[in-house]
Amino acid sequence: MGRRVVHAIALLAAAFYAIFGAWALLAPRSFFDTVAAFPPYNEHFLHDLGAFQLGLGAAVLGALAIRRSLVAVLAGVAVASVLHAAAHAVDADLGGQPTDPWVLGLFAALVVLALIVAWRRAEEEPR
Repeated sequence: MGRRVVHAIALLAAAFYAIFGAWALLAPRSFFDTVAAFPPYNEHFLHDLGAFQLGLGAAVLGALAIRRSLVAVLAGVAVASVLHAAAHAVDADLGGQPTDPWVLGLFAALVVLALIVAWRRAEEEPR
């Protein structure tokens, strides 16, 4: 399989995860009714699903754009972690632990910090 075909499939995968992830995160009821009607409806789990699908899409795009595996993976994990923490903050009234937004937010901040450091180091390395 040629490089262009692989890149086209990777872009298709990124678009798939980005579109369905954004839909689940931003319009969970619509996503449930249209795509994922597996009762019972749980808004928070659909938010989580969207966060992690967006992270997968970001990882694929990162790998295509950056071509540094650690940076690309950390970019995807950072997107998923930040959105997951945000979903727990928004959904705090739906359950979970009161500390979830803070713990997950701290974890997300650590991942973003690692991403920044890895990115800077990758830019210093010769290609």
